[in-house]
Amino acid sequence: MGSGSRGLLLCKSSSSLVFLIPSFTCNNLRFNKTIANSRAHRMATEASSSSSSFTGGDSINPLASSSVNGAAFSSSSSSVIDFLSLCHRLKTTKRAGWVKRNVNNPESIADHMYRMGLMGLIMADIPGIDRDKCIKMAIVHDIAEAIVGDITPSDGIPKEEKSQREREAITYMCKLLGQGARAKEIDELWMEYEENSTAEAKIVKDFDKAEMILQAVEYENEQGKDLEEFFQSTAGKFQTELGKAWAAEIVSRRKK
Repeated sequence: MGSGSRGLLLCKSSSSLVFLIPSFTCNNLRFNKTIANSRAHRMATEASSSSSSFTGGDSINPLASSSVNGAAFSSSSSSVIDFLSLCHRLKTTKRAGWVKRNVNNPESIADHMYRMGLMGLIMADIPGIDRDKCIKMAIVHDIAEAIVGDITPSDGIPKEEKSQREREAITYMCKLLGQGARAKEIDELWMEYEENSTAEAKIVKDFDKAEMILQAVEYENEQGKDLEEFFQSTAGKFQTELGKAWAAEIVSRRKK
């Protein structure tokens, strides 16, 4: 939408104690990872399958098919839980723009991304637009903030530096996940959004702005705040007809 070095993150599972210590300087983002008492984790257990033949009247157990076995799971259970534990910070880190405007009980980064995901879910079908990709991109677009935090323009960090920090964070998170198919998908979705390179990215960029001003309207109504600057910062910047229509409806609901 805070900046600065983030503190120690401790992730604990039944088999390992994981310390993730993100730290960064002006030009670099470094990660140290120490895993104590770690035990090897097996890949997801292959479902048992029957070797007997079946007739047209028999149903097929999808868990018995070769597409759902150990080879289909690109990450071990350990990697998955490490990744999800890191993403916990998205639930606990408040959106910095609201914090700086003294909003009471401001939303978290995860709150923001969740409603953006709902926007993708309920949007009308548009020819040539992959709605499922929009939903996934909404979930992924701010995921690097689990490490770098919510850096805002008022932090004085150049756009290129912010992008570099987030790029390094995404790379780290994908390595943590195991660099399989799902990690590759997250990396590609994030980059597509960052570069604003597709029609889906443009829609999700508009979701980002629309969700922010909708939240601003809600805080104005609930807490008597004047959050005009958020509307000014997004005015004229919506790229799609969908985004423009939603933004116009949101602005029309402001109490004058």
